Amino acid sequence: MTDGFTGFPAAGLDFYDDLEVDNTKSYWEKHKAVYAEAVKAPMTALCAALEQEFGTAKIFRPYRDVRFAKDKTPYKTHQGAFVRVGDATGWYVELSPRGIRTGGGFYEASGPRLAAFREAVAHDRFGPELERILSKLEKTGFEIGGDRLKTTPRGYAADHPRIELLRHRSLTAGHPLGFEPVIHTPELLDLVRADWRAMRPLVEWCGRHAQI
Repeated sequence: MTDGFTGFPAAGLDFYDDLEVDNTKSYWEKHKAVYAEAVKAPMTALCAALEQEFGTAKIFRPYRDVRFAKDKTPYKTHQGAFVRVGDATGWYVELSPRGIRTGGGFYEASGPRLAAFREAVAHDRFGPELERILSKLEKTGFEIGGDRLKTTPRGYAADHPRIELLRHRSLTAGHPLGFEPVIHTPELLDLVRADWRAMRPLVEWCGRHAQI
C-alpha cells in the first residue's frame, strides 16, 4: 500500500468506532495490526502521494499525552498528518469515525508571532487580502475556525473594520469530506489534493504574516 494510495479500508473506520468505546491498552494490543494496515499504511501512502507538491508530512503518533490531562484515556481516536510550512502553520488531514477532514492555516501563535499576525490583519493591503481569501473559501464550503478572544485585543479599536479577525489567536479553514463512498477509493487523493490547493492562499498568507 505504500507504493500507491488506494483508499482507507472500512476496517480503519471500524477500528476507531470501537476504540471510542474501548480506549484501553488491551483493545489496542489486540488490534494494533489493524491500525498498522488499515490506518497508518494508507495515511502514509496518501501523504507520500502529496509530498512532491506540498512537502513531507508528519504522521502523528497514536498515543495521547496524558501527563497533565484529566482524561487519562491512552489513545487518540483519530489519525492526523501535518505538512509544516512554518511555526504551527501548514496543511492537515485527519481520519476519524466521522471520515476524512482536511484543514489548513495556523493552529497556535503567541507573543511576537501573534503580534505579527495582528499587524498584518490591520494592514491596509494584507488585511483585505486575507478577507478575500477567507470569503472565497467559505463560499466553496470551507469552515473558518480558530481560537478567538471574546474581548478586543489590546492596542486595537473595538470598531476596527477587521476586529473579528484581530480577535483570532489561531486561524484555520477546514472541510469535512465524510466517508462514503469516496474514502475507500483512490479518488480520495484527488479530493484532499484539491482541498489543499484551495487552502494554499491561506497557508501561504499565514506563512508570510504569522511568523517572525
